[in-house]
Amino acid sequence: PALMTTVSDNPFFGQKPGSIHIDACSTARLKDMEQAAATVQENLRKLASQSATVITEIPKGQGDFVPWDHYPAGDVYDWDSHAQYYYHAHPADNPAPGGPYGFWKREHGHFHTFLRAKGMPPGTLPADVPGVDTNQDSDTALCHIVAISMNEDGLPFRLFTTNRWVTGEQWHDAETVIGLIDRFSLTCALPSRPVNSWITAMLRLFRPQVEELLRQRDAALANRLSRPATVEPSAFDDRGLEITSVMEISIEDQMDMLTAELRRRRITTET
Repeated sequence: PALMTTVSDNPFFGQKPGSIHIDACSTARLKDMEQAAATVQENLRKLASQSATVITEIPKGQGDFVPWDHYPAGDVYDWDSHAQYYYHAHPADNPAPGGPYGFWKREHGHFHTFLRAKGMPPGTLPADVPGVDTNQDSDTALCHIVAISMNEDGLPFRLFTTNRWVTGEQWHDAETVIGLIDRFSLTCALPSRPVNSWITAMLRLFRPQVEELLRQRDAALANRLSRPATVEPSAFDDRGLEITSVMEISIEDQMDMLTAELRRRRITTET
């Protein structure tokens, strides 16, 4: 059987936002995160004023919320930036190889965020993965950035990354994906402008966590590639490795940490 690489060996597994030391971020990056925090809050307030949440807006008008189905139907795609996302849920009892037991029980569902090849800088090439078409000219070629788990109250509580087979993406190494984060931008109105603005800002507010998760994702794949197996599937197609990195998040904690660091820098500059 295929060997499983678990995220339990990941030192960042299950840690809170404070586990990330944002003091390594430039002041410009912190100010960008501060603006993103304001956008996240503004859009949550807009939704609340309509008695809605992020997770009630996405499936609205599409009948019962069914596990595995994509919401909205056909995904959300921005024709200008070529950013894409969808929301869905796994059954609560569905195992998540590479994740802890009951990984899906705490969530209502999760967003998968992508950038298609047409939104990437010229010359961006995917990794050479056996059996995978690396034609970046394809209209459907895409790169997964990060997934955002949502609780029943419509708030995010976890970020995680996945193996290539989970979304059928063209694989790009962590540093390449990190360079694409700021290109993820949704200005389209459908299915909900506040949700689209919110998810765009989320990737910026939690950028340090996303960067670390992507590097840990690559470490998990490298670990899997280094292990011999009797039956050797490609590590990128190993069904025993689904969740490649995961981290707990909190908007409130992130904002507190961000505010404290910006205040510290102002004090340091003044003195």
